[in-house]
Amino acid sequence: MGFFGKIKVGLAKTRSQLADNISSVIKSFTKIDEELFEELEEILVLSDIGCVTAEQICSELRARIKKDGIKDPTVIRGLMKSIIAEMIEGDSNLKLNTKPSVILVIGVNGVGKTTSIGKIASLLKKDGKKVVLGAADTFRAAAIEQLEVWAQRADVSIVKGTEGSDPAAVVFDTIASAKAKGADVIICDTAGRLHNKKNLMDELAKINRIIDTQLPNADKEVLLVLDATTGQNAVNQAREFKNVADINGIVLTKLDGTARGGVVLAIKNELQIPVKFVGVGEGIDDLMPFSAEEFSSGIIETEEV
Repeated sequence: MGFFGKIKVGLAKTRSQLADNISSVIKSFTKIDEELFEELEEILVLSDIGCVTAEQICSELRARIKKDGIKDPTVIRGLMKSIIAEMIEGDSNLKLNTKPSVILVIGVNGVGKTTSIGKIASLLKKDGKKVVLGAADTFRAAAIEQLEVWAQRADVSIVKGTEGSDPAAVVFDTIASAKAKGADVIICDTAGRLHNKKNLMDELAKINRIIDTQLPNADKEVLLVLDATTGQNAVNQAREFKNVADINGIVLTKLDGTARGGVVLAIKNELQIPVKFVGVGEGIDDLMPFSAEEFSSGIIETEEV
């Protein structure tokens, strides 16, 4: 099953809530008026797209309908799909042109951070990349053990320290190992203790200094992992992490288990952070590069169902 098939299945709950409600509203109106726009905006908000983004979608919808002189409400669904696709489009590709390049992965416990690292490693390996993982979340022994399991599943190397050891030292050792092995990509797990921002900022700053010293010209991606099932809380987490880290992209996990897929729009539109991967299942192949067009199609189908 390709991206569209998996994203369609993964977004089934979101689509059921959003597309079905949109269809129901559209069918109940014989003309386009302000009441119709208000009902559509309420549906978007309830799908965790957020008030700001929902308002912008409806504002753009009004403008296009007025500009094109559209009178038929049934055209609205196709217009909304187009607006959503444009809103979330952008460069979702990883920039990994140097050898080695570095990916730092951050996120709070329980969002699927370590699992996502293993899945990204698997994707890169299948693309012919030599990958080394760094277990720099030394705050929890379980995080180190879990990453080791995923390293075995993805068939990639791992460098690890002990619980409580210096995360920056693990990153230093990982870089040294990657250089020795001629690796293409280094992926480092990091602790995500958002409740203690000062510690998190200090830790990330130290890790970044190590990378800048040891790999001064390396491409570096900082990916934030968020759990889609938490809805607007995921948006708030992204906002908080953005204040303490220079985030390049989002990995949105557990998209198959929620009706809150609309958080993708809120994150991209309100925070201007691109979603680069989405998790649509438990398997190692169920983390997929993000496609704005296919995501919007997965949320809103233009054909009547």
